Amino acid sequence: MSKPHNHRSNRRLGDVNVLHEDDHLIIVNKPAGLLTVGTESEKSHTLYALLTDYVRRGNSKSKNRVFIVHRLDRDASGIVIFAKTESVKHQLQDHWDEVKKKYFVVVHGKCTTHHAIIESYLTENKAHRVYSTDDYSKGKLSRTAYKVIKTSGGLSLLEIELLTGRKHQIRVHMADMGHPVVGDKYYGVKEHSHKHLVLHALSIEFIHPVSGVQCKFEAPVPVYFDQLIGKKKE
Repeated sequence: MSKPHNHRSNRRLGDVNVLHEDDHLIIVNKPAGLLTVGTESEKSHTLYALLTDYVRRGNSKSKNRVFIVHRLDRDASGIVIFAKTESVKHQLQDHWDEVKKKYFVVVHGKCTTHHAIIESYLTENKAHRVYSTDDYSKGKLSRTAYKVIKTSGGLSLLEIELLTGRKHQIRVHMADMGHPVVGDKYYGVKEHSHKHLVLHALSIEFIHPVSGVQCKFEAPVPVYFDQLIGKKKE
């Protein structure tokens, strides 16, 4: 894969693995259970706080900081990108629709169609629950491509490509087609067989906003995927 020059990688910050770092970006593999950014009830134990402390090198008076380019659900794992300047953040966000994002997800049931594109308009109610609507005036067009990688024991491993990037898009679209994500207690089955949402941001591909180099990064799949559905055939 192509990467910008002056990069540093394979560094660990607690449970977080730094996949890539240069003068403009930090790309990490977030573990399941860690918030990307703070909430009203949790502000300190977050990926954002961890990386802010890291770029400040323990100096609380340092003006160094990180900027969030996108988010990943607390109970999901995988790739998250942070920028080191606000301008780089905006450059990436302005071209976010051109970024290629792939995910692995384990869902309940056996999909009858091997590959397809799910399309709906997604909107959010006052309780912050996202749902599909046929009314294009109320929602944003959302498209999710999937293909079945493996089926075993009443579960299916899917590779997902996000063709748009909406809040909870994968989770809602999987539930819509009758195959909710394993461990999704919000949109899925009220079961406790797995403590984590079995959804992993697998890879991301984009043009580096400063160097112009085509970049692709991948995050190793957590072991609990294999434990649930067995190893993927190469």
